[in-house]
Amino acid sequence: MQNKKIEDLTHELLKQIGEDPLREGLLRTPSRVAKAWEFFSKGYNQDIDSIINNAIFNEEAKDMVVVLDVEFFSLCEHHLLPFFGRAHVAYLPSGKVVGLSKIPRIIDMFSRRLQVQERLTRQIAETVMKILDPVGAAVIMEGQHMCMQMRGVEKQNSLTTTSSMLGKFRESDRTRSEFLSIISLNRK
Repeated sequence: MQNKKIEDLTHELLKQIGEDPLREGLLRTPSRVAKAWEFFSKGYNQDIDSIINNAIFNEEAKDMVVVLDVEFFSLCEHHLLPFFGRAHVAYLPSGKVVGLSKIPRIIDMFSRRLQVQERLTRQIAETVMKILDPVGAAVIMEGQHMCMQMRGVEKQNSLTTTSSMLGKFRESDRTRSEFLSIISLNRK
């Protein structure tokens, strides 16, 4: 990323909205914004192999693995405004498991790109399927979108839920229900 270019664009943006970029409180804002965007978009510079870092292990586990309430934040590609919430990820192993910390890292990698929640949910589920070849994978994401809360319809209490069910989670009502009940148990 070209931080200097982002700084120049931010300086110009401040002028365009009627601010004085040379005002004391705004002097370092272009630099701060450039650093923030470097962090917000770092998912573009990550790849799944370096994220996983050989943390896939042979294991005869056959029962559902669920990682709940993983916080995420991303930026809406339509307005460049934040959306954030919690992700719930499950898979049914077929001889391989992944280090548990890798699930949040996968979520972060895709979240730190310009996104829509629907695609983000699907990318996480497809990546779990790709790296582990499990019997199935499922992802449910619950997000609050600033583009709905602070502009447009201005609905501050709105929540968007998306899901991606692959393999056995799509095919079996029983498997899907088990995952959903685990999530609801966590809510009590």
